[in-house]
Amino acid sequence: MIRIWVIAVFLLSTSCSAQINKEKLAVGAEQLDQLLPKLANKSVGLVVNNTALVGKTHLVDTLVTLGANVTKIFGPEHGFRGDAADGEHVIDAVDAKTGVPVVSLYGKNSKPTAEQLQDLDIIIFDIQDVGARFYTYISTMTYLMEACADNNKKLIILDRPNPNGSYVDGPILQPELKSFVGMHPMPITHGMTVGEIALLLNGEGWLEGQKKCEIEIIKMKNWKHADDYSLPVRPSPNLPNDQAVRLYPSICLFEGTVISVGRGTPTPFQVLGNPELKNMTYTFTPVPIKGVSIEPPLKNKLCYGMDLRSVTPARKFDLQYLLLFYQSYPDKEKFFTSYFDKLAGTTQLKQQIKDGLTEEQIRASWQPGLEEFKTKRNKYLLYP
Repeated sequence: MIRIWVIAVFLLSTSCSAQINKEKLAVGAEQLDQLLPKLANKSVGLVVNNTALVGKTHLVDTLVTLGANVTKIFGPEHGFRGDAADGEHVIDAVDAKTGVPVVSLYGKNSKPTAEQLQDLDIIIFDIQDVGARFYTYISTMTYLMEACADNNKKLIILDRPNPNGSYVDGPILQPELKSFVGMHPMPITHGMTVGEIALLLNGEGWLEGQKKCEIEIIKMKNWKHADDYSLPVRPSPNLPNDQAVRLYPSICLFEGTVISVGRGTPTPFQVLGNPELKNMTYTFTPVPIKGVSIEPPLKNKLCYGMDLRSVTPARKFDLQYLLLFYQSYPDKEKFFTSYFDKLAGTTQLKQQIKDGLTEEQIRASWQPGLEEFKTKRNKYLLYP
């Protein structure tokens, strides 16, 4: 049973804090007065990673301390505590701190099985997203919603800000390119929170078989899409700071090229380079970093390129770097890899770049699809 006296003390302290600063952002996980009554006498599963914080304390630790019956934890890519490197296989385990079993959703299966869900009454999803279609946490949420729909489980989503939530931009995903790095016909930057995306998936019938998941969203207080938001912890090992998070939607497509995005350096997604670009002055050398990048592209090779740590990221899907590096690379036939179209979500962008179209011409080709998506998106927004 939930420890009522602990809850009362906690809620009193948070209430006093709110009175001191009524405009302070409060994420979904901090709305414990709404969440805790829903968990009384329930067996609870949590789909979380290191970003699931209540203040500076992990949500799992908070709920266990308050007496909630946390029965199982599901961990996404990078693991439950966020310490697995990019693409690293994550195995099932037991959380050393709480003794709660941890089931990996980035190992044998990406979707929870009926057996894994059968002993749970309610599931909570709380993971910080960064607002890009290819960031895999929204794919994990999609599979979770489908599994909950299949097994008649209620899902509670604790909402958090989208640090790139002020703009909607980029090409729409082509259905034939659907993958774990892009599951839905949305642009590269969707401008939505995970709660809003969940409503969209239900409302537009985008779950497998047009299933409907029973969801409840605990909204944030005092947040707008245009607000700047500094993440309190890195959302994944290779997004170490706000600069990387804001550049990520525009820089990630380089992962489908021969250009390094700085994995294996202290500044991933803030530098770009390749050994063949000797006309560029900035240099770096990717090396293995435990828990961050085990086998970085161009490992141990001196790369020449650009340092983006001091640039001001544009509030758009910015093509200027992709166009510049394609034009600068000497062997253009080898510039793109087979992964590029999957990340871009379209076969058109690569061809447009090869054909020498300008950024303005390329952007114009996205507009019909963007306008259609924005119309759908508007129906599901929870915040101004």
